Parts: sequence; structure tokens; C-alpha cells
Amino acid sequence: MSLRFNAIGSITNETSGVPIPTSTKITGIFNENVFTTKTAREFLSDEAYKSLVTSIRGGKKIDRIVANQIANGIRAWAESKGVTHYTHWFQPLTGTTAEKHDSFFTLKSDGTAIEEFDGAALIQQEPDASSFPSGGLRATFEARGYTAWDPSSPPFIIEIGKGRTLCVPTIFVSYTGESLDYKAPLLKALEALNKSAVDVCNYFDKNVTKVTATLGWEQEYFVIDENLVNARPDLVQCGRTVFGAAPAKGQQLEDHYFGSIPERVYAFMRDYEQEAYKLGIPLRTRHNEVAPAQYECAPIFEEVNIAVDHNALLMDVMTRVAKRHKLVVLLHEKPFAGINGSGKHNNWSMATDTGVNLLAPGKTPKTNLMFLTFFVNIIKAVHDHADIMRAAIASAPNDHRLGANEAPPAIISVFVGQYLSKVLSDVETRVNTKFDEQDEAILKLDLHRSIPELMLDNTDRNRTSPFAFTGNKFEFRAVGSSANCAISMTVLNTIMADTLKKFKIDVDALMEKGDKKEIAIMQVIQKYIVESKKVLFEGDGYSDEWHHEAQRRGLPNLKTTPIALDAMVTEKAKKLFESNGVYTHSELEARHEIELEKYIKKVQIEARIMGDLAINHILPAAVKYQNDLLTNVNGLKAAGLPETAYASQLNILKAVSEHIQVIHAKVHDMVEARKIVNNIESTRTKAIAYESQVKSAFFDDIRYHVDKLEHLVDDDIWTLPKYREMLFLR
Repeated sequence: MSLRFNAIGSITNETSGVPIPTSTKITGIFNENVFTTKTAREFLSDEAYKSLVTSIRGGKKIDRIVANQIANGIRAWAESKGVTHYTHWFQPLTGTTAEKHDSFFTLKSDGTAIEEFDGAALIQQEPDASSFPSGGLRATFEARGYTAWDPSSPPFIIEIGKGRTLCVPTIFVSYTGESLDYKAPLLKALEALNKSAVDVCNYFDKNVTKVTATLGWEQEYFVIDENLVNARPDLVQCGRTVFGAAPAKGQQLEDHYFGSIPERVYAFMRDYEQEAYKLGIPLRTRHNEVAPAQYECAPIFEEVNIAVDHNALLMDVMTRVAKRHKLVVLLHEKPFAGINGSGKHNNWSMATDTGVNLLAPGKTPKTNLMFLTFFVNIIKAVHDHADIMRAAIASAPNDHRLGANEAPPAIISVFVGQYLSKVLSDVETRVNTKFDEQDEAILKLDLHRSIPELMLDNTDRNRTSPFAFTGNKFEFRAVGSSANCAISMTVLNTIMADTLKKFKIDVDALMEKGDKKEIAIMQVIQKYIVESKKVLFEGDGYSDEWHHEAQRRGLPNLKTTPIALDAMVTEKAKKLFESNGVYTHSELEARHEIELEKYIKKVQIEARIMGDLAINHILPAAVKYQNDLLTNVNGLKAAGLPETAYASQLNILKAVSEHIQVIHAKVHDMVEARKIVNNIESTRTKAIAYESQVKSAFFDDIRYHVDKLEHLVDDDIWTLPKYREMLFLR
């Protein structure tokens, strides 16, 4: 019996068997495994506690002597929970998290065994990190890479089986100081935004001393039975199905969305949620998504840095916990063709230390003018840097998703809804009129009369928009489900910081000419609306009409990753990131190289899997069925029956034979094309060639003929689990 039928047989009797607490209150376990400031108060001296809190809130460095006290306190807390090892937990440019465990155990010079964790070990480590992607920043033989403690993200304890390890969130940099991870640039971008946003906020409120970017991500994912996944080499190796005919029932009835959660999946959800709560991940929502076997979870908003760490951590937790339930979590952006892919919607906003959400309309003319200022600056930032935003979400997996089945297109546009569109239009129509102090209608900006209260909870939704305003935040919908949020958040916060910086220069210039502050602000707002309005789009982003309209407007439509990534290394991008202290030129060039290499390798792996499955799974089954048909036809012919008695078998035999020939020929041609492309030296040229000469030239064609065979070949001899089984069997 094939793996496919063994897997199907195992599902019918499969139960989780994993005990999940049924009565534990979330508040009783939340942050249980996190070294919070509340925990620090218990385990640290006053001096150490004050130093830690000052570092967390103000970004100030911690003295090495005090670091020893903090490290001892963290070790005491960790040991009280059964921890024996610690690790610097970081996010290298592989797209996953990384850790190297060291024990607290050490030997003194006289041979005495002790448990030790000092300030030096807390603050910095030197992992043997030569195999992490560096994009040419380091030679392989120059292995030094340093992890440095990030006090703004609290240490936590990860539980793996019966073992517990203390994890210290860190950044990862080279010996010469270049960032080799996602986190270091993010922290720099957040600081750049803080400075620019505070300067603009002070036009309205001098008490604002800090602006914090906030993030609430929505994580979509598929859950498939482990045995079915193991019987699909493409899912095991690529995270997506390279072949698979559409089932009769997919998502067309829309009956899975918000439907009852299957019991087995429900048990898994409750299990990973328990783990997440212990780690301080504030999950709030769980539900069925649109596609069969697709689900979503979402947390309460947090500061961007913490939210990014929590999302990276959750993806690891989900993947690990699923194994306990003999399930597999698929985080690929497009695991199955013909149904929804998975995204990671990044809901982003900004908040002041005075308690104001800068993207929420206020109750006074002053706060409404502040809202409009930040709102319009965001639109301007997206307009000016749409190509860089597209590059931030570019990846081989996301190329399969963008523009299909409720995923936004590769064209970056902004949706704001009918109410705010009217507000922007009202301001824009005064383009030939100078604002003055008597212009009460505009300056009062009584948005609460223009925008219904329900807008804060239920604004217009546009699933086809990659960047949509949804009440008191912007939702960056185009981010892929497997992506690290730090990439898009680094770009978004940097372009906003840069735009606000220019806004202040423009306003100050008008004020120096004699305009009053409010008048100067309105003049610049109006100018920005006029300059950036072409990026606003309220319609259907899936439509062909929008693609033509976007082209007419001059908006970039960068459909493939190798081309989209170019935006990260233009002179404009280099100036943007360097002037805001986020990336150096060499760091940008390195990341461009790394992302191109990732693209090449992922397409290469998929091509190899397609060839392997076609030759070793698909064609043998098809040939066997071909022989069965031939035996049947010959038997009927030998029995003296007329050709009409086996005409249908002959037609099927002909179709099967044609598909076999085409598949074999195209797989051969694809292999030869790969050999040619592999000899290209330039990484960028090779990536473009892999897209055009391998992926676009062969993938869809080979899949078409394989999927046709799936409908023709006897089900008993088809070895790969089918869509109807993977998506609907629990």
C-alpha cells in the first residue's frame, strides 16, 4: 500500500492525546516564562532594576558592573524554573530564528564546579556564524559575528519537551559592525521615526517626548495531517504543492470562513496558545480562514520591536507544537493552487507617550489637524517609496500569492475609504487658494462630523488593497505569511521618518516666511495631497482595469522578485536608508545579494522537486495505468468486439500517452535550462533567468499536464495525496 493510502487510513483513528489544561485562566499563565519588569523587581537590586528600566525605556547603555547584577538576577529566576542552559536568540538573514545553547555550568581553576552567568555573557557572545548569509560582507573564513543583548525585548524561557532554555533576544552584527540580522536595522528605523515624529508632534503638543510605532500582525496558516504531508515530497521540501488538481469542492461555498473549528485543530490551537501566553505573546483571536484547512490568529497590538520578536517566536512555537498533534503547519504563502494563499497582515500605527494614537481622529480642531498631518504624510511616504515597499515583501513564495485569491496585487496603492477620500478632496480643491486665518471650514477639520463613529471599528474593507487605512491604523496586507515582519516594518518606519523630516523642513520654511503655524501646516498638507494622490485607489485591485489605470498613472508594477528587489539598491534607496541611519550602502548591497540568492535556491529546489515527482511518482503511475488500458483494449479486440466497444478506452489511452510524452519532454528541457542558467555568474542575472527561463517557462506547463493525468489515472495507483484529502481530511 502506498504512503498516500497509509496516511489516509491513519487519519480515521487519529486523536491528539495531548493533555491541554481546560480551566487555566490566561491571566494566570501570561508572561509566566518572561523576565518582565515585574519579575525584575523581585530578582534585582534597586540599582540593577533602575538601570534595566532606564535602558528599556530610554535606550541607554547598561554599565558592565550593573550588567553582572542583572545577569545574576536573570540566572536566579531561570534556575528557579529548572533552566540549565541559555542562548542568545537572534534573527539572521535566513528568515528563521537562531540559537546556540551554553550551560550555566563551568569549572573554576581548582576544578570546582559552579553555575555562572555573568554580565559579559548576557551582553555579548561570539557565535561561530560563518554559515549565515552575509551577502559578501564577510568571507567564509572570517567567522566572527557578534550577538548583542537588546534590553528592550525581555528574556524568556522556551520549553522544548522536558527541557527549558533561557533565551536572551539579541541583534547580530559582523566583526566590523555591519548588521547581519533583521532586528538591528529595525531598531534603527524605529529610533529614526521617533525623532522625526516627535519633532512634528511638537507643533501640536510640546509635552510629547516619544513616539512609538505599534504593530498588530495577523498570522494566516494551513494545518495539514502529518502523514499526508510526509507522503508529499513537495510539501516536505518546498512547503507548497507543485502539483495537484483542484478538488470538486474548494472554497467556492465560502463555508469554511469563520466556521466551526475542527476538534483536532482546536486542540492544537489551544495547545500553542498556552505556550504563547507563557511567553507573553498576547494572542486574542483565532478563527477559520477562507480556504479549507486555513486558519488565522492575531494578537493585541504591541510595540513594533516586541511584536516582531513575538511573531518570529510564535511561528517556531506553532511548528513545534503541531508535531505533538501529528499535524504540520504550513506557513508558505501559497501551499495550494486555486484557493487563498496566506498573508501576514501588518496593522501599523503610531502612539505618543501622552497616550494619543496619531492615526485616530481627535475631538478638537488641533488633534484633528495632527491626525491629518500624519495621515497625509503616510500617503506621501508610500507614494514616494512604493517600489521600496514592494521590495520589502518580495520573495519567491510571495510571488505565487500576490494578485490572486484575495491577495493584493504587486502594484502598491493606498485605500483610505470614502469618508477620508472626501476630506482629502476638500483640501485638494483649494489648490489655487491661499489659506488664511479666516478659513475656519478647513482649519477646524471637524472630522468627527464627517466620519461616523463606526469607522474606528468597521471602516470600508478592501481586501484587494496592499495598504489600507482601517480606522485607526494602516494595514499592510501584502506581507507574506512566512516573512519576518521586521523587513516590512523597517521599510515602513524608515520612509515615514524620512517623509516627516522633510515635512518639518517644508513647514518651517513657510513659517520663516511669515505664515502662522497652522496655515503653514495646511499648505504643506495640501501640497503633499496633490503630489501623492495618484497612489490612492478605492476600487478592485484584482481587475485588469486597475492594472491599465496604474500604468497610466505611472505606478510601478513589479511582478517578480528579482526585478522588485532592485529598488533596494537604487541611489534613492541608499540615500534614504543612510540618511536615516538604518542601512549603510554595503548593508543594502549585501541584503540585495542575499535575497536574490534565496530566490535562486528556492526556485531551483522547486524545479528539482518537480522533476523528481514527475519522473519517480507521476510517470510510473501513468505508465502503469497506460498498460492497464492497453491490456483492456487488446483483450476486447481479441474477443472480437467492434472498435466502438473500446473507443472510450482508446481515447483515454491516447490522452494519457500524450500527457506522458509532454511531461517527460518538458522535464528534460527544464533540467537542461537549469544547467545553462547555473553557469551565469551574476547573481541578479541568474535570478532573472531562473524566473524567466525555468519558472515561467516550465512550471505551469508541467503542472497542467500532471494535473490532467491526476483526473485520468486510476485513483488506486496515484501515489500523491490529493487536494481533497489534504484539505478536508482531519
